[in-house]
Parts: sequence; C-alpha cells; structure tokens
Amino acid sequence: MAAQVLALLREVSRLEAPLEELRALHSVLQAVPLSELREQVAEMHLGPLFSLFNQNHREQTALCISILERLLQAVEPVQVAQNLQIDLQRGLTHPDDSVKILTLSQVGRIVENSDAVAEILNNSELLKQIIYCIGVENLSVAKAAIKSLSRISLTQAGLEALFESNLLDDLKSVMKTSDVVRYRVYELIVEISSVSPESLNYCTTSGLVTQLLRELTGEDVLVRATCIEMVTSLAYTHHGRQYLAQEGVIEQISNIIVGADSDPFSSFYLPGTRFEHLLMRIGHQAKNASTELKIRCLDAVSSLLYLSPEQQTDDLLRMTESWFSSLSRNPLELFRGISNQPFPELHCAALKVFTAIANQPWAQKLMFHSPGFVEYVVDRSVEHDKASKDAKYELVKALANSKTIAEIFGNPNYLRLRTYLSEGPYYVKPISTTAVEGAE
Repeated sequence: MAAQVLALLREVSRLEAPLEELRALHSVLQAVPLSELREQVAEMHLGPLFSLFNQNHREQTALCISILERLLQAVEPVQVAQNLQIDLQRGLTHPDDSVKILTLSQVGRIVENSDAVAEILNNSELLKQIIYCIGVENLSVAKAAIKSLSRISLTQAGLEALFESNLLDDLKSVMKTSDVVRYRVYELIVEISSVSPESLNYCTTSGLVTQLLRELTGEDVLVRATCIEMVTSLAYTHHGRQYLAQEGVIEQISNIIVGADSDPFSSFYLPGTRFEHLLMRIGHQAKNASTELKIRCLDAVSSLLYLSPEQQTDDLLRMTESWFSSLSRNPLELFRGISNQPFPELHCAALKVFTAIANQPWAQKLMFHSPGFVEYVVDRSVEHDKASKDAKYELVKALANSKTIAEIFGNPNYLRLRTYLSEGPYYVKPISTTAVEGAE
C-alpha cells in the first residue's frame, strides 16, 4: 500500500490538474498505517502538493490539505524544518485560511522540538510571515501564530530573533492593522514577559510593554478594560509584579479601584454587583447543595481568596475581605458550621477555606473575635482521620507563620499555635498514670 502511495505522489507531481489522482491518493492513504509511511518517508516528495493549493479550485485544495495532514504526521519535525521551509512560507501567505492553519500546525510541531526550531530561527522571512498571521481576520490562524511565536521566545536565540532584528519592526507594523490586532500583539508580549525576568527585559526594551501600560489611562473604556486584564496576567508572576510596582502601575490600578464609584463604566473592568451576587450564590450552595457541589464551592472559595504574602497590598486585602463578606451574613460561622459536619471531605474543604485566608490580617481579626474559634483551631480532638489532621495542621501552620498573628491573637495564643506546630499533625497527649502500692 505504501508503494501505491509513492506511485500516486509521483503521478501527481507530473500533472497540472491531477484531481483524479488526488482523489485516489486520498482514498489509499486512509488504509496505510503511519508506520509504513514512516518507512518510506525519504522517498516522499511533498513539495508538489503545496504547489497545488488553488483558491479557485476548492476541492483540489481541500484534498491537498487532507493528504498533507496525513503524510506530514509521518515526517519528523526536523525534516519538515529542513526540507519544507519555502513551502511553509508560501502556505503562510496563501489566501485560504485552511492552508494557513495547516501550515501553522507544522510550525507548531517545529517550535515544540528543540532541534527543529534551531533550523528556522535564521529564516527571517518565515518568522516574518508567522508575525503577519497575527493580523489576519481568522482568529484560529492568529491564535496559532501567537502560540508559535510565544514558544519560539522560550530560548535565548528565539528572544534575540524576535527582538534584536527587523522582526520587531514587523511586529510593530502588524499592530497598526486594527485595535483588535494590536491587542493580539499585546497578548503575545504579555505571554513572553511572564516567562522570566530576562524575557520581560527584552519586551520592555522593545517599548511594547510601555505602550501597553500607557493604554491604562486611555479614554476608550473597552480598551482600558482589555489593558487591565492583560496587566493582571503579567501580575501573576513575581517578576511581573515587581516590575509593575516599580513602574507605578499597581498604584495606578489602585487609584482606578478607589475611583470606581464615580466611574459609570467601572463595571466593565472591575468585579461589580453581578460578581457580589455570584459570591452570594456560591455561599448559599456551600451551605445547601449536595455534598459534591458543596466541596466544589469550598474549593472555589479557597482559590479565590488566597493571597501570598508578597501579594498582600492594602487594595488586594480590602478586595478579598469584601469578597469574603459577600459570601454570607456571617461567612466565618458558615464555614465553621460546615467544618463540624460528620463528613471528612467537607471538613477538610472548610478547613482549606480558613487556611486560604489565615495569613490575612482582616481574617485573623475575625477569627480572634469569633467566640471559641481559637480554641477550635488548637483542639486536636475534633479531627479523627489522617486527612482532617493534615488539613488542621496546614491551618495552624498558616496562622503560626504569619507575621501579624502574635499582634492580633496575642502572645499566649501565638505560643499555643507554635506548640501545636512543633508537635506535628498527629501528636497525642500522653495519659498520666498513678502507681498503686501492691498492684500487680
């Protein structure tokens, strides 16, 4: 069967309009295992198939795409990069989006392979065409191009190729296509910047990060909303937060939050009334839904409310406190009630909520002023299984390691937490016995 494929490929390459041969080749390929095709890959000349893409003949183009999708699976990415670069360039400039998608799928294979990507980093024309694919109307094409360029930038050589050559001018040029395309480029820049401090440095030196940040103060509310979303993505990384704080962007966003009440468009870029209603629903479901849904709600609350110490700015702490308050009239007692239910999964999920907020001063104050809460935390008799003991220990650890806990809980309670922590999760207090004279 593989021999028949080779014969048909040779026949196709000889003809100007090989529609019947393409149909036959497409049919035969469905029955040939990839292993057989790989054995014959050295004899497969695929260039002619790329030349047969014809926008005026949809069936012929569709057949060529389908055939190539199958045959290229048998070709290693390094061989694609070495032998088909010119064909890939043509594919990226073809007016048919399905041809671009096929080509970008092969580019995607190449950039995922460290040996193959090295083959194309010096091909500035191919890289240029990938960049210009960001500007096409078809979103699937643009997304594939962004993904490939982002992957290329994971190496030093890739960063140099994109930011220390004429390709940077091409990137800035394609941004001028439209507002939508400009923000696609920003998306790429944020993805690259988020990888490492070095990647961020390349992006800031290019001027594109500064251009993005300038749009935070733009008059167009939708542009501003998109900009805030992108900046937030960069803030997920430690080096990104440091850069944003250094540039005054954190303070800038803080001022936007403070002035939200006087901004009629703030609901576009800040969690508003709808979000608070969603939190109320989550709190209601955590109390009243099935056990499985309760656990999912509790896990969502834990993820939503956790702030690492370096993230704990005044604004973010106010935000998490506000979100916690929106969950219920008395959310601390809500979760404490759930934790007292005789189901280990629920008990652990509720403890995870307490652990998520345990290092935040507002939550510590709530806990301290809630009658009996501190005693509940250090009471080992509440937990009976390993998972629950581990979950309680994580809560104690989060509280004991907080810089503000001694001040808020007081030294005696702080020492109780430290003692619990040093004794470990499974400590059992020894029972003292009194010897009786004459007893056996």
